[in-house]
Amino acid sequence: MTRMNVPFVRILAVATPLLTATQLMAQGGGGDAPSSAIADFFAYKNCGTIGYLIMVLSVVAGALIIENFMTIKREKLAPADLLNDIEALFEQANFQEAVELCEQEKNYMTNVIGAGLSKLGHAFETMQTSIREMQTEETVKLFQKIGWLSLISAIAPMMGLFGTVTGMFITFGTIAAAGGSVSPATLASGIKMALITTILGLTVAIPVGVAFYTLRNRVIRVSTETNAISENLFERFRNTK
Repeated sequence: MTRMNVPFVRILAVATPLLTATQLMAQGGGGDAPSSAIADFFAYKNCGTIGYLIMVLSVVAGALIIENFMTIKREKLAPADLLNDIEALFEQANFQEAVELCEQEKNYMTNVIGAGLSKLGHAFETMQTSIREMQTEETVKLFQKIGWLSLISAIAPMMGLFGTVTGMFITFGTIAAAGGSVSPATLASGIKMALITTILGLTVAIPVGVAFYTLRNRVIRVSTETNAISENLFERFRNTK
């Protein structure tokens, strides 16, 4: 239960300061021109509901990026100390203890090795098939985990576009209601929302997209290394009957 709550704690840890900063910036109407412009940019009345939702989405994306970068790495998926212990048990042919160790320490590597050990006594091809099936399953889990970032990077600009269309709709609605004779100040609110939501959407999508592809490459690299380690451990069973 404690391990399951870790991502939520990290989300709260990241979300709280960001939302607080956004609130302070939105309320900072006084002061010099740059500060006022920044506060005006982040004000809810200018962003509209869509803009606020994009801000919330950015906080979620930030929390996911931090969590994924902390967990998707070699030290977490295939700890060196644990690997040394398993290799020692294999050298001693103490496979039962190796099974118990894999059941106690759940991660990518131990799940793969445990799948191979579950077929101990069968033909090497059977063990190899079990190992590779678990490798595929574990890799898919990692890709599904980072897949949320891909979704966010795709949704954010669409939400920005939606806000742009909504803002322009409001602007032209104002023009129509006024019979075509309106001052620029009257149209400013709708135009601001159109521009700000577009900027917000792209501001979220670009870094999140970069983070996704960086993590995708890391998943490929770490899973390939871990798979090679796991398969090398079972090479000793290749010529056994």
